Amino acid sequence: MLAPSVIVLFSLIIYPMGFALVNSFYFWNLQTSPSPVQFIGLSNYQMVFQITPFIDSLRNTLILSIGGTFIEFWFGMGIALLLNSQLRGMTIARTILIMPTTVAPIVVGFLFRYMFYEGSGLFSWLLTSLGFAVPERGLLGSSQTALASIAVADIWEWTPFFAIVLYAGLLSVPEEIVDAARVDGASRVQMFWRIILPLIKPTAVIIIMIRFMQLFNMFDLVFVLTRGGPGTASRTLSYNLYYEGLVNYNIGLAAAMTWLIVVIVTIIINVYILIAFKDWEW
Repeated sequence: MLAPSVIVLFSLIIYPMGFALVNSFYFWNLQTSPSPVQFIGLSNYQMVFQITPFIDSLRNTLILSIGGTFIEFWFGMGIALLLNSQLRGMTIARTILIMPTTVAPIVVGFLFRYMFYEGSGLFSWLLTSLGFAVPERGLLGSSQTALASIAVADIWEWTPFFAIVLYAGLLSVPEEIVDAARVDGASRVQMFWRIILPLIKPTAVIIIMIRFMQLFNMFDLVFVLTRGGPGTASRTLSYNLYYEGLVNYNIGLAAAMTWLIVVIVTIIINVYILIAFKDWEW
């Protein structure tokens, strides 16, 4: 009964990871050879830090992952509370809300690329109209704004995801508890922090973890909007991996980088699980 599952698991996860682990100890560049050339031990792992902008990529990835998840969660929470407020037009709002999430990230990238254009782009025009200075090379061409611009595009696309899931969590909050708190004189703020948020915490914890992992692997928007530039200002770990593996064809180095990323994200997620799930009864 378990055989098909084991075969699928082996094919999709274990074999590629094992393949990457073995080749991370070899010098293998497709520009010089179609197969691994020489065993070089841990040299690929050392070169990841010496000849690639791995630290810059890690910093950008953490900024995007933590900052993006935080902003999307609270924007999504605000929208979910509005949807749950029984205001008129919320049915239409729920229908429209799902639209950004259904658009492919590559399409979102092209859409925002036009909106970020210096001079004629919507965002450039808005910032100029509000009195903010737009970089001479545009929002995507400046090292000060490139990463933030990518974050804006991602927040636009994925905040509705948080809103919809959190709204479903809000619907599961028993009305009797909310009514009892209201009768006891609890304010809206007190009800949110002491009743609603604790009750939807299991939902929130799970989607925060899922979204963090998605953002940690962000590639599409970076590729379309900035290609990691200018310089390494917006390069993420996934784009760095793509660049070494499919542009420089340095398979051994890319394999070592893959395992470093796996170790880093595993540590982060396990720390998060220890903190977020410490009070859970399994």
